[in-house]
Amino acid sequence: MAAAILGHLQAWARDEAMLDGSTRIRSLRRDRWIDYPRASQALLKLEWLLETPPRERMPCMVMHGDSNIGKSLIVAKFQREHPDKFDDEKGIERRQVVAMQMPATPDQHRFYAALLLELGAPHSASASLSVLERLARELLRRVAPRMLIVDEVHHLLAGTYREQRASLNLLKFLANDLKLSIVVVGTADAPLALASDAQMTSRFTPFEIPRWRESDDLRRLLGAFERVLPLRKPSDLMQRSIVQFILSASAGLTGEISRLLTAAAALSILDGGEQITLAHLEHVANVGQ
Repeated sequence: MAAAILGHLQAWARDEAMLDGSTRIRSLRRDRWIDYPRASQALLKLEWLLETPPRERMPCMVMHGDSNIGKSLIVAKFQREHPDKFDDEKGIERRQVVAMQMPATPDQHRFYAALLLELGAPHSASASLSVLERLARELLRRVAPRMLIVDEVHHLLAGTYREQRASLNLLKFLANDLKLSIVVVGTADAPLALASDAQMTSRFTPFEIPRWRESDDLRRLLGAFERVLPLRKPSDLMQRSIVQFILSASAGLTGEISRLLTAAAALSILDGGEQITLAHLEHVANVGQ
């Protein structure tokens, strides 16, 4: 197939579009990074926090938005840009960014156990809180991260008031003790999880990833998807009927937009159409309900 026919695709996607149908359908299942303005702003903010030199009051951030809005993909993208490095001279792995999840039942013991698991440190489940805390702090000093990312921070709301305050004090302690920036990530309830502590709300700058609405940014997002989905014909995803349908069917969630488009792309490969149409989108939307 002549390259000119695949001119709607990015260069690397043209090679993928030349593969057989089953291979392309399998490739659609992998995560794809699609850049858009709010995600770029989030990455720039994370970079600024990472580059902040150690000081007494380290800046922190709470990134929040509805479930399936794309927060985890932003965090994963940022981690890929800052991979772990091995210090040959000292024989130690250095990690600029350490990311973990807040335990579903938040308390300090479970938090440190989850952190040690992320650091790859063996420990006894029956160890006391003081032992886990000391081990975690020692390991963090060795790997020398500049940022700790805690996902699912809204889980704090599942704990008692006492547990919430203890967990918040733990985060403040780590930021102060290790002189690193802490980024907490969660749903729209995430800021509420910090609201019980005035120091937390003043230190953690909120950064929202909002749902999509009909806009030029949404059309550019759909255009970006069209350039990477390995279809042999252009789909014209920016036409108004498709934009409005995708917005309605996805409820403005980035993850759902991606699901609809990749499922529709797979369907268009199977039926030989090689382009996403409104009929494809309607079919996959109905199947997903």
